[in-house]
Amino acid sequence: MIHEMCRKFADEELAPHAGEWDKKHEFPSAAIAHLTELGLMGINVSDEYGGSDLDALAYAIVMEEISRGCASTGVIVSAHNSLYLFPIDKFGTEEQKQKWITPYTTAQTSTGLPLIGCFGLSEPGNGSDAGAASTTAKRDGDSYIINGTKAWITNAHESSAAVIFATTDKSLKHKGISAFIVPFDAEGFSLGAKEDKLGIRASSTANLIFEEVRIPKENLLGEEGQGFKIAMTTLDGGRIGVAGQGIGIASASIDCAVKYALERNAFGKPIAELQTIQNKISAMVMARDSARLLNWRAATLKDEGKGFTREAAMAKLAGSEAATMCAHQAIQVLGGMGYVSDMPAERYYRDARITEIYEGTSEIQHLVIAGNVLKEYKAAV
Repeated sequence: MIHEMCRKFADEELAPHAGEWDKKHEFPSAAIAHLTELGLMGINVSDEYGGSDLDALAYAIVMEEISRGCASTGVIVSAHNSLYLFPIDKFGTEEQKQKWITPYTTAQTSTGLPLIGCFGLSEPGNGSDAGAASTTAKRDGDSYIINGTKAWITNAHESSAAVIFATTDKSLKHKGISAFIVPFDAEGFSLGAKEDKLGIRASSTANLIFEEVRIPKENLLGEEGQGFKIAMTTLDGGRIGVAGQGIGIASASIDCAVKYALERNAFGKPIAELQTIQNKISAMVMARDSARLLNWRAATLKDEGKGFTREAAMAKLAGSEAATMCAHQAIQVLGGMGYVSDMPAERYYRDARITEIYEGTSEIQHLVIAGNVLKEYKAAV
């Protein structure tokens, strides 16, 4: 049921508008409002806090279908659900959940949209080194004072709050990082300019800037020093979402390539009958379906309460590489038509590229996978 609902939504409300949103760098407000009505802006959140209380497998399916229609909408949904809502839902107090989740899963009367949230881990100087947070949070009585900058933040310009990570004790290195919920109306907080990106251009990406931002101690998420653990746990689940996004882009690329190959004639017949084109289609579908099964395995393990760090990394790596490969091959099948914006293949190609970078680069995924395997073998010795 969830698959059919999301597929219909993607075909009718996302795909017809995705190209225009991309060209105008336009946030898809109407689509997000409808997704809120469908309960998809709080997919895994309990109905007690306005969510749909669905499982991780449902989330993987939602992400795939939404991203097939519009990858920008996919990342808006993913960052909000898995990077903002999840850590508060898992590590937050009851008071934090009531204040920072419920308004973010239900439509506000004035806009029809929920409040949007984001996640601030990356910084201008740390990239993949998540344990090197230069943003600081110093305790001052009943408050914390935050200074620093977070970079490459998805949903930055539409958000009302962020889960961010800051160093509370530099001497402890990554064990001295803590997580905080920061409202965007806090004094001293500001946004950087929107980045002019290669792809996923209907979602905003910008810096979060903290200059003597004072927040109450009640906005500490979890305990002091628990931030790195919160970030890594959050990213494990987030990688299921990005894998789904990549698989959705791969599916859109396959749809585009196959439909074109059936209609385009060369050498007296549809190019779909040429062995070279068939080889490309076969490779694309193999990559997409393999990534899908890896992602469903990771999601199933999460739903069963089992460890899924390695499996999520494998799914994210496979899903993102499938997106890039399928988008590339779709352009090859379309030839010159694939290189112009009259067809969506070039947008899929641009959108796919980021999936190998955010929420852990492909290189980081290899390190996670290999590290997990080596740890397993060493334990068996």
